[in-house]
Amino acid sequence: MDAIALLKADHKTVETLFRKFEQAGRNARKLKRKLVDQMVRELAIHAVIEEQILYPSVRARARALEDDVLEALEEHHVVKWLLKELEDLPPEAERFDAKVKVLMENVRTHVTEEENGLFPQVRKAFSPQELRDMAEALTLAKRASPTRPHPRAPDTPPGNLVAGAVSAVLDMGKDAVRAARRKAEGLSPQPAPRAGKRSTPRTQSKTRTREERDAQQRGNGSAQEMASESSYLM
Repeated sequence: MDAIALLKADHKTVETLFRKFEQAGRNARKLKRKLVDQMVRELAIHAVIEEQILYPSVRARARALEDDVLEALEEHHVVKWLLKELEDLPPEAERFDAKVKVLMENVRTHVTEEENGLFPQVRKAFSPQELRDMAEALTLAKRASPTRPHPRAPDTPPGNLVAGAVSAVLDMGKDAVRAARRKAEGLSPQPAPRAGKRSTPRTQSKTRTREERDAQQRGNGSAQEMASESSYLM
């Protein structure tokens, strides 16, 4: 597999997630949240490896494609901000579906421009062996890539290489915390239905007074003893 095939495979993975989201019912909130989490991860990794490997290589080899690369970087920037906003947005939020729709529109436009415009030019500028070598570099970059969007981080070398390494470590910790939280939410029992109305302090006070009076009348002990016992048992 060469670099172009690898990146196109990423595009197909993301498009599959988009279609599943579009096919999900309006109230399928849990499924939609899961799909968006996968979108965030896939797109964050994909953007970083293109910014670290593909785009710098293209700019160094084919100066005529520099404007295309700069436009692609700006498109990445917009997508990363959308991903950042979706990262912790609850699926029941009013703009959740709308924000995902805008995300999908932006990504699909970017993919079309890359596959129909940039990628054919890249294939002309690099030899088959160079593209295979680039695929290996992209694969290695994936393993150490941040898994979350960082729109404020640099997106060109050398800054993005340093920022990416630091972000990847931080994201590992965040991912672990999120996974544990989601698991706990899935396992937490639902609150039991209330059996009846709880007595208010005023009602409890009346109950004690009645018990004291009844106890005194029955001769089963002093009212003071009954009051003390009732207070202890409450």
